[in-house]
Amino acid sequence: MLKKERQAFIIQQINIHNKVMSSDLSVHLDVSEDTIRRDLQELSEEGKLIKVHGGALSKSFHFTLETNPIYSLPEKKVIAFKAMDLIKDGMMVLLTGGTTILELIKSLPADLNATFVTVSLPIALELLNHPTAEVIFLGNRLLKNAQMSVGAEVVERLSRIKADLCLLGTNSFDANYGITDMEWEIIEVKKAMIKSAQKTVSLAISEKLNTIQRLQVCVPEEVDILITELNPTHEKLAPYLAKGIQVF
Repeated sequence: MLKKERQAFIIQQINIHNKVMSSDLSVHLDVSEDTIRRDLQELSEEGKLIKVHGGALSKSFHFTLETNPIYSLPEKKVIAFKAMDLIKDGMMVLLTGGTTILELIKSLPADLNATFVTVSLPIALELLNHPTAEVIFLGNRLLKNAQMSVGAEVVERLSRIKADLCLLGTNSFDANYGITDMEWEIIEVKKAMIKSAQKTVSLAISEKLNTIQRLQVCVPEEVDILITELNPTHEKLAPYLAKGIQVF
């Protein structure tokens, strides 16, 4: 594979999953990790990603004072519009991070009176712009790469919450294996959020379906609703419907 093709693949993966690991790319592309590190360095210097220890982050996923382009923004706006209808006055809603969740917050009605609990710093900051929503940020140690609060104290606090909904920004979702992610500390927090909610909703652009990352967040049966930009009758969603998941 030529360098140009290799780097195009890296950009595609980071756009879809927000983060890539050098070791995973090395195996998938059958090249050395040194080659991958050089690719990531070049792409970082070109302003196409943020290079971090062990891999790289999407610029749109990483909060800064600058406005970065968001991958698949039209699709994420469709997902946000669908998810908005699930949130009612008086609800308590758990939110993870991610650009799809950000679009959801921007779409919320100005007169919505709900309580939002989040571990994501960018999500909490965006919620401050909503005129009537109550915002609870579960702070502890911030994981810099994800800009998300993690650790045993966050997990313990979540165990004392009884929420109506958990809205998951989803990295990968496979109908047989479930939702997966890359970092153990993030997974532990997401698991706690799922346990603390009556219903779990996965928000995912269709490119994230039928993909699997290293670590399992939950099995398919723990997801009540899957929201994508696709029509619910789309053939790609059939395996998820077969698992008893509602598809919007």
